Amino acid sequence: MPGPPPLPYPPRLTAVTRPFYEALAEGRLRTTRCRPCGHLTFPPKGVCPRCWAEKVDFEDIAPTGVLRSFTEVWAAPSPFAAQAPYLLGIVDLDAGVRCAARIVGRFEEHTCDERVELSPQPATPFPLFAFRHAGHA
Repeated sequence: MPGPPPLPYPPRLTAVTRPFYEALAEGRLRTTRCRPCGHLTFPPKGVCPRCWAEKVDFEDIAPTGVLRSFTEVWAAPSPFAAQAPYLLGIVDLDAGVRCAARIVGRFEEHTCDERVELSPQPATPFPLFAFRHAGHA
């Protein structure tokens, strides 16, 4: 049986991105918080965009939020053309940060302001960052 499909544009793994992708593979959402000022960043960053400190810690955050906007991509960039159509959305995470991510399902199944939860999609070398309806079975 074949494994998960390869990502068409695999992530670049660094000391800052690796903890995010390793947590994602375990179904968790992980990002960085500035030690001096407490600012939470997403995606993870090695330097705080608020105070420019280079002292950040990784922490798990709630994998839930609210879908604020979404669109269906039909004319995809070449690395993702075979996956079109697919959904991309803007999610306000419950932790207080906003992110862009894939949205699982069909366009007609979603509405703005619905609750969503993390739903990493199988891929190699790491899952695809995605959300689905909260409480989805």
